[in-house]
Amino acid sequence: MFKGYYNLVSGMITHGKNLDVISNNMTNISTSGFKEDCFTGQTFDEVMWSRVGNKIKNYIDIGGISYATVPSELYTDYTQGSFDETGMPLDFGIEGEGFFAIQTDDGIAYTRAGNFMLDDEGYLFLPGFGRVLDINREEILLVTDKVKADTFGRIYTENGGFLGQIGVFEFEDNGALEKNREGLFVGGGEPQLGTAKIYNGMVERSNVGLVQQMTKMMTTQRAYQSAAQATKMYDQLMGQAASDLGRLV
Repeated sequence: MFKGYYNLVSGMITHGKNLDVISNNMTNISTSGFKEDCFTGQTFDEVMWSRVGNKIKNYIDIGGISYATVPSELYTDYTQGSFDETGMPLDFGIEGEGFFAIQTDDGIAYTRAGNFMLDDEGYLFLPGFGRVLDINREEILLVTDKVKADTFGRIYTENGGFLGQIGVFEFEDNGALEKNREGLFVGGGEPQLGTAKIYNGMVERSNVGLVQQMTKMMTTQRAYQSAAQATKMYDQLMGQAASDLGRLV
């Protein structure tokens, strides 16, 4: 009886965490350059299996029954999003692999969001985060927004004067990146200068699909509700069993 109770409660916790991920995806569906987070779960014995054994990975079977479902991995889908043509001179979108580099208060972070502006000193920056870096990881001073850029990210004045080149950086393994609290990517090792195309006057949309997220949300909610109802039944049964056993003693 208690085994079923543990299964249901752990399932509720796992479904709850999945709902949090889905809710965050839906909240950011209109966020420029946002990449969808995906949640996976696994059984407790599978988690233990991956943590036992020796240095040469000769694992020992720890049993064929699992009593709990636990969160396994949260990973990011880096699929290319579609483009919105804004016509704004300080909007940029990346086609292909790579990220813009942003100098934040906590160091350099990376993003696909390209809806830039000029700060009070005339530097190109991502509102709320920090200044955009060039191919040498230096801040880009523009002073004016009357600019144009080519597909290499090279920015020119209306008269053709060169102002700087936006850096696009690639990582050997995007899976090693982590999202910080602000939604920017950090970690992942030392990036290399990328070769992706940069489109001026355009921004990349979020790659979150509303219909898919709604479907996931409804499916997960139903699973959560079913587990909650069954848990109540188990609780009543355990209470009744304890009461009956008490009278027999």
